[in-house]
Amino acid sequence: MGRWILRMTMMFLFICCCWAKRDNMLYCSACRAIVDELNHSIDQVDPKKTINVGSFRLNPDGTMKDKKVPLARSEIHLSELLDAVCSSMSDYALHVDPDTQQKQYMRFVPRSTGDFPDLKNFQFDGPEAPNALKFACEVIVEELEDDIIALFSQNTDDAHKELCNIVSDYCNDNTNRNDEL
Repeated sequence: MGRWILRMTMMFLFICCCWAKRDNMLYCSACRAIVDELNHSIDQVDPKKTINVGSFRLNPDGTMKDKKVPLARSEIHLSELLDAVCSSMSDYALHVDPDTQQKQYMRFVPRSTGDFPDLKNFQFDGPEAPNALKFACEVIVEELEDDIIALFSQNTDDAHKELCNIVSDYCNDNTNRNDEL
């Protein structure tokens, strides 16, 4: 009887751990970081570079049906960028807004000289701190890879809102909520 109770307790704890709620702030920050890093990487590609896509089979008349698309927004290039995007999460740290006390992960490593952020509002919790953000990034990329590639191949204007609020619902945008109801 004692073993049965122990097994049921262990099963209950395992199920509770598996159904645990995700940290919305962490996953929202990871989603926004993915969008920022991908936009930056796409902007670094020469817009004149193109890549041949399509079928490389010969038609009966001896021609091939392929077309050239810009490299920056091609599926191949976006897949390569997604493979490496989570490695840049070590450039992010927890930032606490001094006015609202709202927490989110933000980039603290500048991309160019002169873009140094105010580091006094960042919390650095040691070398293991970015691992949670990196894990959240990897989960998002794994779950939403096809959606991310489709979104960035179209050159959507507001990719943050589209991916993080609408597609994934990690960033619940409560600014449009009507509090009077």
